[in-house]
Amino acid sequence: MTETLIDKLDYRATFDCVQCGYCLPVCPTYLAFKKEKHSPRGRINLVKMAAEEKISIEDMREGIDLCLGCRACETICPTNVRYGDILMSAVEVLEENKSTGVIEKGIRTSAFGIALKHKKVLRLINRGLYAYQLSGVQGLVNKKNLLKPVDKFNQLNKAMPDVVLSRRISRSVNPFRNKEMSVGFFQGCIMESFFAHINSLAMKIMKKNGIQVTNIPTQTCCGALQHHAGEADRTLELAMKNIEAYEKYDFDYIVNTIGGCGATLKEYDKLFVPGTNWHDRARAFTDKVRDISQIMAMIEFDFSNEVNRRAVYQPSCHLENVQKVFSEPLDIIRKIPGLDYVEMNEKSLCCGSAGVYNILHFDESMQILDMKMNNVKQTRPDLIITSNPGCHIQMKLGVEREGLSREIEVRHIVEVVAEACGVMEG
Repeated sequence: MTETLIDKLDYRATFDCVQCGYCLPVCPTYLAFKKEKHSPRGRINLVKMAAEEKISIEDMREGIDLCLGCRACETICPTNVRYGDILMSAVEVLEENKSTGVIEKGIRTSAFGIALKHKKVLRLINRGLYAYQLSGVQGLVNKKNLLKPVDKFNQLNKAMPDVVLSRRISRSVNPFRNKEMSVGFFQGCIMESFFAHINSLAMKIMKKNGIQVTNIPTQTCCGALQHHAGEADRTLELAMKNIEAYEKYDFDYIVNTIGGCGATLKEYDKLFVPGTNWHDRARAFTDKVRDISQIMAMIEFDFSNEVNRRAVYQPSCHLENVQKVFSEPLDIIRKIPGLDYVEMNEKSLCCGSAGVYNILHFDESMQILDMKMNNVKQTRPDLIITSNPGCHIQMKLGVEREGLSREIEVRHIVEVVAEACGVMEG
């Protein structure tokens, strides 16, 4: 039986929205662009009307394309509208009906079908970026402003963190449990390419505090970027590989340091038909997924160093709105000796990174980032603490755009905890 548009779009879920407007004050795109089609309820109406064939599929494209997918509307919604499911159904329908050119097809195949899918390719990219940095070419490009003709790449290049060489994943300990808590560590793609030292610090923190940590060589990309791009088949393939890789071991938790990846891992069960074997296996997997902050919140730290900084916390949208991790990072931050934590206005408002949103929709992303940086400047911190690589790069970009790179540092929560408890890199 051929699926109709009503079947493909999550039409039934649209009726849960009562158009109350509670979502408007927490929607970054509505606040930035001031148009109803860029609000959650506006997008829900677009999906409903497209399903009913009152408008064309193309009529909903702009509204859907410019959604960050931060899902803050879900957290605030009084009727528990499944906005994320509605959004993804629309993204997949738009992808099916998109006329893709040869160049874009090539880029998608290279990124989704080759680079993100294979750890060997990612390690080669990591080494290339490391050589670009170590050779002095990056410094020359920045000093001479050689990327100025392409403004977004010029700004993003200046905000990129120093690359640390990633290593081939090898199983770090015997997979059989020998400690009270045993975790499997999920490394991620972007995290391991740009922030490998944070993964290393996270594992050292856990091991120092009596947690058995195991790397899984057969793990692959989580599928977040593919999923958000409407690449349903590729997302499903990656999910199945990861489930198979981790279910062979006796882990209490599957731990990661990446808010966005963790959210995708946490929703693997939604990719499969309920009642099937794969759905049950996915549920068993997702039940174990934890952010590193949740694990650190279980640890009784013996902090040995003071971190004398004035800090704000920029939470990952997907860590809060999908994984529902709100208190743990703040509980840890408030315990760090010497740290002066200050609550930032609109702390949970998206920074505008949203996967590759800041590349595909650079100008719109900068509008949202500017709103965030206005709140940062009012708080006057010298440290911004993050929990996701995309947010990390975006906040560094914000600091760079404001000319505050000498006054404000951006660090992952793992780095701050590592400093406080004397865990060193290398």
